[in-house]
Amino acid sequence: MAVKRSRVTKLYSAGRIAYRSISDLTEREKKYVLSEILQVKGLMPLLMKPRNKQRWTPEERAELGVHLRRLSNISPYLIVLAMPGSFLMLPALAWWLDRRRNRPGVGAPG
Repeated sequence: MAVKRSRVTKLYSAGRIAYRSISDLTEREKKYVLSEILQVKGLMPLLMKPRNKQRWTPEERAELGVHLRRLSNISPYLIVLAMPGSFLMLPALAWWLDRRRNRPGVGAPG
């Protein structure tokens, strides 16, 4: 009986660790997406300039490029969030993106 209880305790402990890890990962990715979206705040007025018969200045074109690069960085999140039941996939997406970021040789200097 002590062996069975020990296995249950280990399983419970492993479950708590996994839940905490997924929760931390989800929270970190949520903060990242929110910070990126907040930095793209002035994109709509900038995009509407040609429609309002105004021209973009070179500075605005550079700003538009920065905004579009930011959006391309968070596009996997936006795709997942647009799908039905996607909130269940967010931890898996966060894990996959984190796994890619931590690969040796990717983005590492040298």
